[in-house]
Amino acid sequence: MSSSSNQVNAGGSTTNELLEKLASVLPKDLKFSIHHLSTPPTRTDALFVPPPGEKADKTYCEKHFLALSIEAPVTGAVKRSSPGADEAKSTETATKQVIAFAIEVFIFTTAFQTVLFVSKADSTGYLHLLKLPRGGPSPISEVSSTLVSYLIQHRRRKNIVSVVNLFGRAQSQYLFPGSGENDGIGPGREKHILSDRGLIKWWCRVLNPLLEDQRKDDRVAATKGYLLVPGLEERDMRAFIPRTVTSANDWEIGHPMERISHYTQKFDWVPPRCLIPRYPDDPKSRYRDELDEESAKWKQDMGAWKSIRTLNQFWDTMAFRQECSSGRLTGFIWLVFDPKKSETEEQATQATTASFATSFASAPLMTPTGSFDASTAFPPSTPPKRRADVPARTPQASPLKASFTAGEITNSQPDMAKETSKTEKEKKKKLKGRITPRVPKVKKHQRNYLFKRPNTTAYYHWPTEGRGDLIVDEHDYKRVVELLLQLDFETLGKACSATKRWISEAGMGAKWGHEVVGRRVQTVTSATADRGSAAPVNNLTGLVRKKKPAAIESGAADVNVLGAGLIRKKPKTSA
Repeated sequence: MSSSSNQVNAGGSTTNELLEKLASVLPKDLKFSIHHLSTPPTRTDALFVPPPGEKADKTYCEKHFLALSIEAPVTGAVKRSSPGADEAKSTETATKQVIAFAIEVFIFTTAFQTVLFVSKADSTGYLHLLKLPRGGPSPISEVSSTLVSYLIQHRRRKNIVSVVNLFGRAQSQYLFPGSGENDGIGPGREKHILSDRGLIKWWCRVLNPLLEDQRKDDRVAATKGYLLVPGLEERDMRAFIPRTVTSANDWEIGHPMERISHYTQKFDWVPPRCLIPRYPDDPKSRYRDELDEESAKWKQDMGAWKSIRTLNQFWDTMAFRQECSSGRLTGFIWLVFDPKKSETEEQATQATTASFATSFASAPLMTPTGSFDASTAFPPSTPPKRRADVPARTPQASPLKASFTAGEITNSQPDMAKETSKTEKEKKKKLKGRITPRVPKVKKHQRNYLFKRPNTTAYYHWPTEGRGDLIVDEHDYKRVVELLLQLDFETLGKACSATKRWISEAGMGAKWGHEVVGRRVQTVTSATADRGSAAPVNNLTGLVRKKKPAAIESGAADVNVLGAGLIRKKPKTSA
């Protein structure tokens, strides 16, 4: 690998844990290739707009891309030598590598939360070449759940809330151009494209095991899943949640935006504009940008919109905007993992509460002079949250802080004036003497310069165990993903060629990736048959046939005859 390339091969020692987890969920005795690409935490734009008077959160983004490949049999012709050129050409079967599934995950971190956003996930439709039995667990769902759980486990920070967020939108293809033509209609076409309802159910089923797994972690206090489908009633949305023993307590219909925002913990009311995150290629983010364009600049500075006042109004109108209005359902899913407080913090909180209650109970309500002490009767407390339909502004900074800031400004004004005068005098000086040119600096790329950063800061956590096999910078990551979107996966031959080119150019000619042999035994339910078995035949010999009435069996039927007295002739009238 050339030293000028902005990528580093991690050597494979950093993904052993992930490989072990993937091997435990993949089918037994089958070989798979894992290519895990990631970037270091890079400074990016803030996800949330800060309330008026507040600074935007310092945000870092770490990107992960994992591709799962299989060995596909490809039949090709073998050329004959010149003496036997007239004979028919023989064919031989070889195996080539082809991508079966890929998933892209973004990790946004601040000093207050860690958000894992599932950007894209797509399959090529060639997983059927493994001839897996029907009724067993899907490798695609198992790999998706394992990767998300692995990243959450190694990106969790102390006293920081962790969130998994995604939106389900049914499309024929996301990452593999031409794979939508391999839609299961016709010979050799096996891509199973889910409907809008099927995709939302699939993602809820994939993420549901994470709630149970993360609940067992000692660092997690509580777990909760949220589902919101704009345009549907609550009872209709509950049909998407998996029916398990704990699903009623694990899932909730709605959104956790007010719960996970640290602004709502600091202020008694926060504008809804400051609670909508800005994810890449996200419908609610685009709708937020449209509302910003409709509103005036001074309203945006106040954190307000022209037509939307509350979050409920935002989601109600979301059903008629963006992808939600195209006739297909779009589901938004959140998983929230609250951190567990340490024993010292809990003891300090309990001690503060107990001391406050004791002082309030023992303090007299009347002063020695006999007057009523309002400060004792009504001690200071946090103001309650205001109603969502009542317009209000975010509370400003305290007067003490404002006066302190103003004092600093006034005291520093003479110093600033002196510095300004000095700079003006320096600018007026004329340059004289010999001109000495500066020696040009040659840019030298270090081989491991991507690792020259701290693993843990107040804004992110980047452990060695959670990194990809190939670590690249932001520019190379975009190049690798854009290359994949320019290839063709319509047929098996084209998909094998596209896979080979993508792996080679992503690694800059170097060999990267790992082979994994599955260890999970495929269990088939009795209700489903294998892929190659015949359909069961219904045997109706044991059924009892009811006997028909004798009149119907003989063919004779009773005829209704009207009596003569029932027929009344119309009387004639003389002209």
